[in-house]
Amino acid sequence: MNIMSYKGYAARIEYDAEDEIFFGKLAGITDGIGFHADTVADLKVSFHEAVDDYIETCAKIGKDPQRTYSGKMMFRVDPEVHARAAKAAELSGKSLNQWAAEVLAKAASKAA
Repeated sequence: MNIMSYKGYAARIEYDAEDEIFFGKLAGITDGIGFHADTVADLKVSFHEAVDDYIETCAKIGKDPQRTYSGKMMFRVDPEVHARAAKAAELSGKSLNQWAAEVLAKAASKAA
């Protein structure tokens, strides 16, 4: 994955071949903050400016810059995946919820 990180914020980087630019969007925030540049070096500067501006703006208006999450997740998986996950949880002595939370936390720490 092409990810940039700065001050605890991250963005996935993509390339637009038609416009010949690199672009990204901050992840994990409530607002849509994007940035772009023609070169990787300029993209890094643009990303840092976007993060700094966002943090400053949120501070000025008294807004928490990070998106808040309830901790509740609901998603569908293939029944076979569900069965294998339930079995793995049971074999590890955990509920499916506990097991899935640990697996997701481990996977998410690799992405952050």
